[in-house]
Amino acid sequence: MYQNTSWLRRAPAFSVRCAEVVPCPCCGGSLSVIGSRKRKLWEASGEQRLLIVRRLRCVTCRKIHHELPNCIVPYKRYESACVESVVASEPEEIVVAADHSTLYRWRSWFRSQTVHWMGCLESIAIRFTLDVAEESSGPSQTAHHRFGRYVGDAAGWLARIVRPVANSNFWVHTRSAFLSGAR
Repeated sequence: MYQNTSWLRRAPAFSVRCAEVVPCPCCGGSLSVIGSRKRKLWEASGEQRLLIVRRLRCVTCRKIHHELPNCIVPYKRYESACVESVVASEPEEIVVAADHSTLYRWRSWFRSQTVHWMGCLESIAIRFTLDVAEESSGPSQTAHHRFGRYVGDAAGWLARIVRPVANSNFWVHTRSAFLSGAR
């Protein structure tokens, strides 16, 4: 990311540009830049950053994608490090400036996605014939322990789960905005 202060006069914005060439997650075609959009991102301290993310269109299937940095979990407004610390910590250890209901939703969301993500990571490992660590025979100590064989357990493990799952078109989209429609 690099800082771009000319785009917005009131607050600095950070432009997001990937250094590598990523194919379309849907069909594998090449992506071309069609514009950008603003994306707000909350930090653990409660401060807000403004990011400018590029909008990309696949030249083959014509689907639009957004280029997100590793610090963003799709459909979440807080940094991935914030969400990671909440799902991996005990409730009394949390230092993220968010309501208790938000923290509860993150934990519930993480628990509901765990089996799906494990299947995705296993599928990706098989597809690319990757060697993964053997599963531990002992009981799991934390919510994210099972992912350790694929992404490790060092800080940033949630971002290392999100990136391959989203780039392989396995991310489960949030459709809550469409559920409150006509009755």
